[in-house]
Amino acid sequence: MAPALDGSASASPSPADLTVVVPVRNAERLLEGCLSSVDASAPREVIVVDGLSRDGSRSVARRHGATVLSDEGRGLPAARMMGVEAASTRWVALVDADVVLPPGALAALLREFVDGGYVALQAGLESTSGPGYWGRALTFHHRTGRSRNWFGVVATVMERETLLTHGFDHSFRSGEDIDLRWRLRQVGRIGVSRRTVVQHRFDGDTFDFARDQFLMDGTGLGRMVRTRGVRAAHLLALPLAAGVRGSLLSAVRGQPRWIPYFTAFTAYNYVGVAHGLRTR
Repeated sequence: MAPALDGSASASPSPADLTVVVPVRNAERLLEGCLSSVDASAPREVIVVDGLSRDGSRSVARRHGATVLSDEGRGLPAARMMGVEAASTRWVALVDADVVLPPGALAALLREFVDGGYVALQAGLESTSGPGYWGRALTFHHRTGRSRNWFGVVATVMERETLLTHGFDHSFRSGEDIDLRWRLRQVGRIGVSRRTVVQHRFDGDTFDFARDQFLMDGTGLGRMVRTRGVRAAHLLALPLAAGVRGSLLSAVRGQPRWIPYFTAFTAYNYVGVAHGLRTR
């Protein structure tokens, strides 16, 4: 195993050998819980990259002693890469502001990452939300859908050099995790931990919040098909397959109240897909 960037030994890695990068935009209410849990994990450094927030996100970050950078509104992929470029450690953890790390989770994820020979390892996600219909429906979907075990970057450990070499395509304003997953599969082993699970919080309970999630997801899929061509054509079936599966599961479990959610999910995903297919 190669030495850490700062020359320290890396035989038994711990969070003290790791930089946590947290992108944020107008997430003051979520950021406090996220950074409190990150602080308890005692990483070497925390870098918060702000996307021109209009709330108190930057103040929360500074109160927690994080290094605060600005992505100047260039979007989430650029924000993550800016944090990675500024990191001083061999390993980095990309942690979204809507994540709360249970005690010991970061150390456990890093150990599993190193011991398993992963190129990238995401924590498992346990989604939560407020009491509103759309937030609860999103939670039901994420807890029961197959996407639960799909690699993403919500709470993910990687080597800094891997991200610098194979990092995000900034042309993706959404769906950048799908694009990254495709490229990293050519490099080595990626996965989602079944041992280390973090809390993933949905901040919105409204239809508008859910619709924006659907549109962003669909746009990412459409852009993948546009940039990858026939190799990615099968992605066009994913929203329909997920919508049908979710509706059937809702009916079988005696919870038909979620069927309108899956109908909206499917419809707005394809609106997003159409946008992604035609947008350069």
